[in-house]
Amino acid sequence: MANGGPVEHGYPHLETVRAAITALYRRLSYDTIQTFAGSVVPADVAFCDTDDLYLGTQRVARELVRHYRLPDARIIVSFREMTHAANVELAAGPEYFVELNDRFRTHRRDIGAALAHEIMHVYLHRLDLSFAGTRDNEILTDTAATYLGAGWLLLDAYREDGASSQKLGYLTPEEFGYVLAKRALVFGEDPSVWFTSAQAYAAYVKGRAEARRDGEQPPLTAAGWAGRRRYARDRKQGGGGVGVGVPYAFTPDGGGRLRVSFPCPTCLQRIRVPVRGRVRARCALCRTVLECDT
Repeated sequence: MANGGPVEHGYPHLETVRAAITALYRRLSYDTIQTFAGSVVPADVAFCDTDDLYLGTQRVARELVRHYRLPDARIIVSFREMTHAANVELAAGPEYFVELNDRFRTHRRDIGAALAHEIMHVYLHRLDLSFAGTRDNEILTDTAATYLGAGWLLLDAYREDGASSQKLGYLTPEEFGYVLAKRALVFGEDPSVWFTSAQAYAAYVKGRAEARRDGEQPPLTAAGWAGRRRYARDRKQGGGGVGVGVPYAFTPDGGGRLRVSFPCPTCLQRIRVPVRGRVRARCALCRTVLECDT
């Protein structure tokens, strides 16, 4: 949790974020992800200053448990002085103890954001889905919370001005915006209407532009002129590995012909198709139909 310090920007964790989206589809399946078509709505996690601190916190926790479809999980929340925003004890369940930083006693509007991350830890723990290393595992948690409909709360907790700053989670604001936009493209959602933070909206717009670029890379037919020209040059040369900034790679198929592999713009798993002009491909993982010009 950045609190008054510098907030990291850009896309330093984008490779891990993309791997996390792919891992979600592989572990949950397309059908399960479709059950998360509705995001947490602001009214369900609203927290007024007049609300009782503990009763209000437990109410928000129950709503997130319901959203994540953990009906038999009971979240017990307490507050204490700590460096991080929150912490969860991942035991066998069904009770899980979450500690929130004492600052949330007076910053109640962001309690939902902190709980969205910690309860996602419980969800992933039950799925037995994790990445190696604390950093990558936390990025997986942020990505999963966002892609499954609660992470807009984490981005909305980002506020920065000349005197102070606050950001929850391990993703940068732009990376949160990227994952939100990937989700929005799948479910036809517009999360921008929920933001109360102007900085969060700006980060979402930047992340959305980055997410859209995933669907504008060759050999997809939506690719721009410059990308198509480079693709044609690389194809003529027979290709090799994936170059800097180049998402595709050519490999021989054993019969003297080429195949091209590239990431699915929805789930980011790599797809291989023959190099033979116009091709329609269907991703087996997320079922996205892709129009390609190979």
